[in-house]
Amino acid sequence: MKEIDKFPKSIKKAVRYIKQDATREQLEEIRKLVEYAIKRRNITLE
Repeated sequence: MKEIDKFPKSIKKAVRYIKQDATREQLEEIRKLVEYAIKRRNITLE
C-alpha cells in the first residue's frame, strides 16, 4: 500500500496535478494555500 492511498481522492488528484501540470506560479499559490490551511488547522487542534 502506497502512502498516498490512505488519503482522500481529492488529495490524490491534487498531488497528481502538482506533479504533472502545475506551473511555477501555481505551485507557489498552492504552497501558500496549503501552508495557511495547515496552520489554521493546527491552531484549532491546540
